Amino acid sequence: MKLRLPILLLFFYCNIAFNLRAQEHPPIEVYTPEIYGGENQNWMLSQAPNNFIYSANNAGLLEYNGEAWMLYPSPNNSILRSVTVIEDRIYTGCYMEFGYWVKNEFGQLKYTSLVPLIKQKLVEDEQIWNIVSLEKWVLFQSFSTIYMLNTDSNQLKIIRAKDRILKIFKVNNEIYYQDKDLGIFKLQDGNPELIIKPNSYNNDNIIYMGGIDKGFTLLTKMGGLYEYKNSLFKKWNVKSNLFSNINVYSGLKLKDGSYLIGTVSQGLIHLSAEGIVLSHLNQYNGISNNTILSLFEDVEGNIWLGLDNGINCVNLKSPLSIFFDKDGFIGTVYTSKIYHGKLYLGTNQGLFYKDLEDKISNLKFINGTNGQVWSLELHDDKLFCGHNLGTFIVDNEKIDLISTIAGTWQIKPIENNKNLLIQGNYSGLSILEKKNNTWSFRNKIKGFDNSARFFEFTQAREIWVNHEYKGVFKLSLDKDYQEFTKVIKSPLLPKAKNSSLVKYKNQIFYAFKEGLLKYDIKSASFIKDTLYSKLLTSDEYLSGKLISDDAGMLWAFTKNEISYTTANQIDNAPKTTIIPLSAKLRKTMDGFENIMNIDNNVYLLGTANGYIKIDLTKIIFQKYAININSIKLIENGNKVINIDINNNNLEYGYKRNSFKFNYSVPVYDKFTIVKYQYKLDGLIYRDWSNWSQSPSVLFENLNPGTYTFNVRAMVGNKLTENVATYTFIINKPWYLTNTALAVYIVMLLILSFIIHKAYNRYFDIQKQRLIDINKKKIERAQLVSEKEIMSLKNNQLRQDIDGKNRELAISTMSLIKKNELLSSLKKELVKIDSKPEAKSVIKIIDKNINNTKDWEFFQEAFNNADKDFLNKVIELHPDLTPNDLKFCAYLRLNLSSKEIAPLLNVSVRSVEIKRYRLRKKMNLPHQKSLVSYILEI
Repeated sequence: MKLRLPILLLFFYCNIAFNLRAQEHPPIEVYTPEIYGGENQNWMLSQAPNNFIYSANNAGLLEYNGEAWMLYPSPNNSILRSVTVIEDRIYTGCYMEFGYWVKNEFGQLKYTSLVPLIKQKLVEDEQIWNIVSLEKWVLFQSFSTIYMLNTDSNQLKIIRAKDRILKIFKVNNEIYYQDKDLGIFKLQDGNPELIIKPNSYNNDNIIYMGGIDKGFTLLTKMGGLYEYKNSLFKKWNVKSNLFSNINVYSGLKLKDGSYLIGTVSQGLIHLSAEGIVLSHLNQYNGISNNTILSLFEDVEGNIWLGLDNGINCVNLKSPLSIFFDKDGFIGTVYTSKIYHGKLYLGTNQGLFYKDLEDKISNLKFINGTNGQVWSLELHDDKLFCGHNLGTFIVDNEKIDLISTIAGTWQIKPIENNKNLLIQGNYSGLSILEKKNNTWSFRNKIKGFDNSARFFEFTQAREIWVNHEYKGVFKLSLDKDYQEFTKVIKSPLLPKAKNSSLVKYKNQIFYAFKEGLLKYDIKSASFIKDTLYSKLLTSDEYLSGKLISDDAGMLWAFTKNEISYTTANQIDNAPKTTIIPLSAKLRKTMDGFENIMNIDNNVYLLGTANGYIKIDLTKIIFQKYAININSIKLIENGNKVINIDINNNNLEYGYKRNSFKFNYSVPVYDKFTIVKYQYKLDGLIYRDWSNWSQSPSVLFENLNPGTYTFNVRAMVGNKLTENVATYTFIINKPWYLTNTALAVYIVMLLILSFIIHKAYNRYFDIQKQRLIDINKKKIERAQLVSEKEIMSLKNNQLRQDIDGKNRELAISTMSLIKKNELLSSLKKELVKIDSKPEAKSVIKIIDKNINNTKDWEFFQEAFNNADKDFLNKVIELHPDLTPNDLKFCAYLRLNLSSKEIAPLLNVSVRSVEIKRYRLRKKMNLPHQKSLVSYILEI
């Protein structure tokens, strides 16, 4: 089918746009110069195979990995005008310079200039404004020249402008460029060929060329749209020239065939392939600047805007479409409903409506609805509005207040009675009745005056009401719905903030932080539900508000996501789909979440400042990979050393033991939260960390060992396909190396041997010492024993000597007595000497007095008593005679001269003479006593 695009008059369009308060638009992520760390203007954008985004900024080349921006100043510190990524090279151009950047081993970009390849000098003040590629060629365009780099041969070919090259384009795998005042040229076999003369497009500047079947389309600076097809050039047929007064600076044809037009002052216009205005984004309703210097579509269909002041990312393919009430005109949306082709929004400011299909028309306020709107319900083909003031019936802009009971929370039909409706109010429940085709208030049901925000029928005459601060009540109705006959507060169901009651698939559920309880008809009580409780986990719990929609879906809302449950078509089991949309981003009122199906799979979610549309058919769970972008070694607390991220198993000294890892997943969806989890194998604690949004981690003071860093990411609620890893080794200090340990072991063995020997020697010495001690003890004991024995022997000897002495004394006394007796007898006999018998007896007496046997007996006894005395005396005085020795023996016995005389058969005088003579023989000095000397021998 022939492509037909109308030429639109932007002036007319802008008049419409500036009368808008707001319009629906895709999510937009805004990056200001303060965020990306560069200057204001961004002239061109591109994307690398790893999905990193690059921008040609006034300050240099900007790199964005999804988490952090990095600025690389241009080679000569001039404004960077162009950037294009081709495989692993990022080609850039600026003032008097062009070349390419590649990642080094540290994950950082390093620049290589291509200017040295030019044999001729660059034209003075030349700047490279655009870069395109075709097969093995990379073309750099300035106003005066096209430099064609052959990437195979690394040689340059030059095409000079005849006038001035305004822009170069790659269309349908062919290269075109506009030479000012000369027309549009096509490069054919490396040579320019004129195909369109300038008068065909009013000699306007060509901003963009987009490929179509057998031709291309042109967008000019002044908003002209043209078509070149089958070698024919023509202006598109349009009903009116809507673009006659705009100033276009950039353009882009998207993959889906639609067009983006970036203007100098009117923002961004999105046209369908048929020329229908799909959206108009400007500084008022989403983007951060109205001057669009560059446009780029990334691999996921996100649109990147290089602005005169900042960078924006428009999530054009997002399933979400946002209506943002910047002025606070409508307020917080609490409920919504489609009725007769119009979208109605109930907010805290009142009731608003607009045509459902009109994305850019103004929301209109319905007079008389000022204040809080709680609910919008369809019954009997009527739109009922639950309001703080009561209950309205709405018809376009007209309203009819049918109930003045304050605070209508919700309205429900009564089974088998189509003419009655029951509504929950601030002060209980009441009945609406239809009479004569007109609905009106009938009565308040008596007997229950508590707020009835959530209520459900379990039987025709039985209602359960949840009050989050008072608990859950079971109410029994009379047959006319006039009064509650019984009110019972459930003792089993806990009261809980943000809890709710909901009916889903004819089952009643009570939802609160601990999960879901369902009403069991048999036991007439609530029991724990096992199928749906996983919708509300305690960790993610935010609100127990559950919504059952007309499409059979049960919606739940948690901290980081919303989810819906449908029945499996095979076994009717619940199937849950999770949409990663956090409470922080969706900005809903906790406990008052509201979502409504407005068109097939499109849902409207009310927020605190408008609403979000969710197209379930556009929810695509992309596959993402995580990258380790850089590794830094922190030395001495502040010195940073970049590490080769491509080389695993590098070894580091033991003092280099602090590492910082930076990682990211290039996700550019505004509402998708990326969380990271890491672990370091080699630590004692090896479990995965808690999930965190921080894209870096620092490990400090690691012990020597081999470590493997692992990191993965959770994109929304899906894990990345890969786990990025890096292995490194921290060496032990030299004194803990294997060699050192071997030396230590040898030294230890030697030391052990020495110690063993020393201990053995010590033990031997101790043993010998003990032996000696014991020997000495034994000797002492022996000595003691011997001493005792000797003492005993001495005692025995003494006893023997005493005995001998007694014997000697007895013997001596016997001899003395005998000799005295014999001497007396002799004296008496001498007196009778006349008788011859007397002489004979005298002789016998003399013979007995001098009997040698008596002396021998005495000598033997004396020697026994005083051993070796006589030998000693002989030794000392060899000149002594036997009589002298006998006399010494008697002196040894300490006998007196009177006692000795009878023994010697001499007189006492003779004994004294003998004493004298003996002293003389012994040569005793005068002062020395003879007896004392004898006793001392």
